Amino acid sequence: MIRRREVAKRVFAYELVRSTYQIEDESQPKYVLTPTGERANRIFSVAVLLDKEEIGADTNFWRLRLADPTGTFFATVGRFQPEALEVIGEINVPELIALVGKIRVFEGTSRKLVSIRPEMISAVDLSVRDYWVLETAKRTLERIKIMEERGNEDAELAWRVYNPDLEEYREMVRKAVTTVKEDVEVMERFEEEEEEIDFTGFELEEEEFDLTDLLEE
Repeated sequence: MIRRREVAKRVFAYELVRSTYQIEDESQPKYVLTPTGERANRIFSVAVLLDKEEIGADTNFWRLRLADPTGTFFATVGRFQPEALEVIGEINVPELIALVGKIRVFEGTSRKLVSIRPEMISAVDLSVRDYWVLETAKRTLERIKIMEERGNEDAELAWRVYNPDLEEYREMVRKAVTTVKEDVEVMERFEEEEEEIDFTGFELEEEEFDLTDLLEE
């Protein structure tokens, strides 16, 4: 039987590193449940590659430290991810990258830790980062609403496992969206028309999920 590849979910770093519950079901792929009720096997993230370190000499096994507007997280790349490995060997730090990879939870010395195993990595520009932030913000707010309504089984499970403070995650979204707002204001101030990013469509999409309120000071 051929199994389709799991859809990569959008999750901010702040929530990602707190996603320590792994759903155990031998008949399904390994899923990790996030505090806002997202069931994720793979994630899609856009973040700054802050640091890369090869573990051992000539091992082709790299440990990466990355950051989005809400926090930092870690990833590892090895020979079983040839596409990502080829890119990471050439890329410099700091660099803004997009990545798709599997999320894994493992036992640390004192607590559970979360890491990503990237399958694909690509250098991107600021417009891609800002678009990812806005889309991830909307998806997160959708999940928060479902959590408030206890709208599905994953939401119920997230309440039992994490009992999250949803206002904490709204603040996370607010912080991320404010970063995009500041970027837009800087671009407008310098009036670099040839590099200007078209945010026309974002305003309508933001209003649909009440992101406008998050931009207000």
